[in-house]
Formats: sequence, structure tokens, C-alpha cells
Amino acid sequence: MYGGQAKGQKPSRGSRAKAQPSVDTSKEIVQTQPLKDISEIKSEPLAPIEQPLLPEPAPVETTPVETPEPSAPVLAPAPSSSSVSEAPQRSLPAAPPPTPQLAPFEPIQPTVPLSPVVGALVSAANQNSKAGDLDSAAASIERAIRIEPRNANLFYKLALLRLQQSKPRLAEDLAKKSALLASTDNTLKKHCWLLIAHAKELQHDFTGAKEARAKAESF
Repeated sequence: MYGGQAKGQKPSRGSRAKAQPSVDTSKEIVQTQPLKDISEIKSEPLAPIEQPLLPEPAPVETTPVETPEPSAPVLAPAPSSSSVSEAPQRSLPAAPPPTPQLAPFEPIQPTVPLSPVVGALVSAANQNSKAGDLDSAAASIERAIRIEPRNANLFYKLALLRLQQSKPRLAEDLAKKSALLASTDNTLKKHCWLLIAHAKELQHDFTGAKEARAKAESF
């Protein structure tokens, strides 16, 4: 019991290890072989890799492009004298027809007896007309017409003044009024229509002037 092991008792794993003899490793010799020289290593050439052959492209036929030769510039033919003469000429606007000449017009001076007041107004109108003051002359005759509104001679004198004032339309109306009031005085009627014809000519109504002159010839 003392210092030993009990009978029938197996030694433990640790004790078993202690019991094995130790191997002396110092006496083991490791043999090494020298490395071969790198130059002595022969490399074997690799076998070439065969690549598949591609079919050759078919040749493309190209047609040569012809470059056009520069042509000479085409010059327009110079116009000949015959072609210039045959060119249509521009038609000029038609000239207006000539204005027919005015027929001569000679007014009359009525000499019928007038009342003193109307006579004085007519004398004043004549003096103003000779002096070129047509407005004052017309105003005097208008005052006389207000005194004798059915006096055909006064309307005729006022129509003459309106002609001198370049108022043919107004003169025409006054002459027609005078012709209506003249009643049996054919001489005054004739000169009234001659005055109307002259006033129409000033208005470029030559057809109306011809008719008025024909009516004047009927008296």
C-alpha cells in the first residue's frame, strides 16, 4: 500500500505516459538533397493552337465613276433688231375727249319800268357789279326781290350775278324761276333758257345744255 499501487488497479493514462521511455531525437539525421539548377530545367514547347480558317470574302465589283467634263457656259443670244421691233409696245392711256367749246352767251339788260325803291336798288347793284363787288350787288337785288317777289327781271339779274360768282347751279335755278314768272314775255323766256344752257355747259352737262338751247329756239 505504501508507495505502491494497489493490486488490481490499472495505471492511469498519465502515469502510463510517464512510464514510456523517452526517444532521443537528437540522434535523428535529416538528409537533404541539393536543388537542381534552373538552367538544367528544360521547358517543353507548347503545341500550336490551330485556329479555324475563315472563308475569304467575295471580291466586290466596283464600277468606275465617270466625272463629267466641265461644259462651256451657254450665252443667251443677243436680241436682234427684228425681235426688238416685234416686241409688244405698251398701250398708252387714251387721251380724254376734248372739251367742247362753250357757246357764246350774251345777256340782256331789262328796261321795264320799276318802282323808285326797286329802281334805286337795281342802280346800286349795277354800280357794285361794275366795281367788282359782286356780293354787294347780289345783296341789293335780293332786297329788291323781297319788295317785288314776282318780278321776273329781278330773278334774271340775280341769275346773271350768280354766274359771275361761279355758281352755275344756283344761276340755273334762278333762271328757271324767272322763266316761270315771265308768262307772256317770250324774249325774257328765251334768254332765261339760254342762261340755263350756259350754266349747264359750265357744269359739263353738254346734253342738258343742248336741250336747253333747243327750248330757247322755240320762243
